[in-house]
Amino acid sequence: MEWLGLILPVMMKDRDEYAHLALQDKIKYCRLLKKKIRDKNRYFVQLVLEGFPPKKRNQNDSKDENARVGLDIGTSTIAIASENEVKLLELSEGLSVDERKRRILQRKLDRRRRANNPNKYKEDGTINKSNREKWIQSENYKKTRKELAELSRKVADKRRLAHNILANHILSLGLDVRVETMNFKGLQGKAKKTEVNEKTGRYKRKKRFRKSIANRAPSMFLTIIDNKLKYFGLSLKRIDTAKVKASQFEHFTQTYVKKKLSKRWNHFEQGDIQRDLYSAFLIMNTKDNLREIDVGRANQTWNNFFDQHEQEMERMKHLNKKQLSSIGL
Repeated sequence: MEWLGLILPVMMKDRDEYAHLALQDKIKYCRLLKKKIRDKNRYFVQLVLEGFPPKKRNQNDSKDENARVGLDIGTSTIAIASENEVKLLELSEGLSVDERKRRILQRKLDRRRRANNPNKYKEDGTINKSNREKWIQSENYKKTRKELAELSRKVADKRRLAHNILANHILSLGLDVRVETMNFKGLQGKAKKTEVNEKTGRYKRKKRFRKSIANRAPSMFLTIIDNKLKYFGLSLKRIDTAKVKASQFEHFTQTYVKKKLSKRWNHFEQGDIQRDLYSAFLIMNTKDNLREIDVGRANQTWNNFFDQHEQEMERMKHLNKKQLSSIGL
């Protein structure tokens, strides 16, 4: 790479088979990236190549384009239903410890900002916009801000890695991936209606799922799956949520039953089914128009799904960890 008289030769390991295969394609252009890692500026050259990336040696994608996978994705969890596997997982599992550290640093940063700038705040604690004085930043404040930036970078990298690993696993189950159309941006906003708690007499919080969506990044996860499917000339299939109503439909009676969000189980004669997993099962069995449930196909695949559902519930019950309340265990 040549830039303003600076010449940087490309250095590759002889055993890096993936890099040698990738660089056989035409290079379209280069991008210079600047990242701050451990409080030091690091610069990277990103090559943009023509075509699709080569497959890795250990990549285990499904060969069947007709093998279906149904996804019921929430703000913190994802339910997966396929012919070979049924799973109920947390998105970005394992980031809770880092998220707690980040919250502590954010509070610490806010305390120092207020202590250094008492004139910039009103008596009720809100910022005084009429005060045009310069914000004072102490050395300890700057140090804390650098710690927070470094931790946020690590959390983002871990989240992206976890999303890619899970996306690869889903594509190993099938390439016909179907999911509900979700408006995550709308779920991040505050509730418009003001309500009062009957027990305490206080106003209910208007916050909804802003923090959960920011930490778990479900929309980014779906984008990663869609990009990986494009390597096969396919795309993520988004069903019509308003028409299908997977959370309300019951394929045995072919009726719609409205359920509260707190109700996490469906009770059938055949047995109890976790709500999210049943929705993923119905999404997997939608018709090709993506607007209605294929009841005949759902009846054919029900026994296999029910057996795998029971195995997954047993696995989750024996996990030595605290489960999210939305899972219902």
